[in-house]
Amino acid sequence: MEKKSSSLGKGYVQVYTGNGKGKTTAAFGLAFRAIGAGLKTYIGQFMKGQHYSELEAAKMVQPYITIEQYGSKGFVHVRMPAQEEDVRMAREGLARGREAMLSGEYDIVVFDEIITAYYFNLISLKDMLEIVSLKPYGVEVVLTGRYAPPELIDVADLVTEMVEVKHYYQEGIESRKGIEH
Repeated sequence: MEKKSSSLGKGYVQVYTGNGKGKTTAAFGLAFRAIGAGLKTYIGQFMKGQHYSELEAAKMVQPYITIEQYGSKGFVHVRMPAQEEDVRMAREGLARGREAMLSGEYDIVVFDEIITAYYFNLISLKDMLEIVSLKPYGVEVVLTGRYAPPELIDVADLVTEMVEVKHYYQEGIESRKGIEH
């Protein structure tokens, strides 16, 4: 399906990377801002299968934000070498994200933690670069995750690196509902 005329113009490729907190939060902030402009966002979450509060929030703003998860139910952790099931779920998420990006239904498509999935060998660099090369006019694409490779940074239009300066996890504070999950 061909993309309708978009208020976004051509649309750009954004990368949120780094070891600091806030990559997924920034992507969700963009999706929330987009609602105010009447735009629709698809978010495919790689390596995430557990329940997060953003899943409940997305239900409240249907049909503006759609979230699908492609990961196991446990904590985001991949054993090296990657397990077959983890690879299968990542490939499924990649196919579904590509489909959403090309569907003409969404203005913004977020590949949440796709860069981390690449780092753990669940998908290839070629896979990520293909997403960028296939991006249609009028669609904004966001890729998040630690360890962005230079090749991805080179083809992106906007790159933000989250740098951890201090984090209360270091003091033994656990993940809190509504803040970290």
